[in-house]
Amino acid sequence: MKSNVIEVLQQYNNFTELKEFSEYGNGHINDTYLLDYEGSGKVILQKINKSIFKEPKKLMENIALVTSFLRDKIEKNGGDPDRETLNLIKTKDGQSFYEDSKGDIWRAYNFISDTICYEQVTNAKEFYESGYAFGNFQNLLADFPVNKLSEVIKNFHNTEDRFATFKAQINEDPLGRAKNVKEEIDFFLNREEYTHIFNRALANNEIPLKVTHNDTKLNNILFDKDTKKALCVIDLDTIMPGVAAFDFGDSIRFGANKGLEDEVDLSKVGLDIELFEAFTRGFLEACGKSLNKREIELLHLGAVVMTYECGIRFLGDYIAGDKYFKIARENHNLDRARTQIKLISDMEEHIEEMKKIVEKYI
Repeated sequence: MKSNVIEVLQQYNNFTELKEFSEYGNGHINDTYLLDYEGSGKVILQKINKSIFKEPKKLMENIALVTSFLRDKIEKNGGDPDRETLNLIKTKDGQSFYEDSKGDIWRAYNFISDTICYEQVTNAKEFYESGYAFGNFQNLLADFPVNKLSEVIKNFHNTEDRFATFKAQINEDPLGRAKNVKEEIDFFLNREEYTHIFNRALANNEIPLKVTHNDTKLNNILFDKDTKKALCVIDLDTIMPGVAAFDFGDSIRFGANKGLEDEVDLSKVGLDIELFEAFTRGFLEACGKSLNKREIELLHLGAVVMTYECGIRFLGDYIAGDKYFKIARENHNLDRARTQIKLISDMEEHIEEMKKIVEKYI
């Protein structure tokens, strides 16, 4: 065991009862360990990746505020706050995190037992449960004072800002790649209007800023091992002020695509309208009453805008020389961008149907 890990463990009350310690999970960002204590059960210990999260203390303040709020709400609603939200374990001096001698930030959560996690959507029931979980997350936090949260990644879903970066990458074109992807570039440039939809709605006070998760993939939900029902939303590092449609839209982009995010055979890529409906039903059953009229009107467009935003990030990174997203093969980011283009095109063909599905469950 590394000396800095021992230093961290000593900050928690039950250090002497530790019987087992191992690396845990398949996350790529934070270092995660599973601790098993004699008598007091299991704990998740994590070191936050400071190269991704530049202000980890603000991140931890966000998580402490939100999980405390969720715990109170779940308890008042007659739920089980020990299983339905993440619970931070305080250090000996009552802090929600510990800063070690190297300046790294660590945190500990109670381990939620008898749960499973899915990497990919395999059926509509799972995706309905996913929609209900993220919708319930929105609903429980609908009256949270969002001004208390810090923006841990600046302009994370500011699509106008992402578009400005994309245009700058095209103009700089350090490797001369832009001339070979003119069709893909034009696809996004011709749809600049998507970048303004939510910024404009916010500026006009048509929709509110809310607490958003900002990484609403299926694998960020714990399901009850026996009932297979969604139990707890996890991975709260990107909790920030945002727009409800972004959490909705990113789930659709990731989960309702018939193909993989980097699929080369574009005939396999498209919107699975059955999965779209399953997620929408779950999401709106859970939070429909806490959304205003304009939020509901724009909800389906969240899926298009999030796919568009992801697409310009992939294509921009390809043009810039694959600086941000990890690649496993030549043209990997270009393949990812083309997948988003195909998915957007398919969404555009189904846009009225998507809108009617949203209206159906209000």
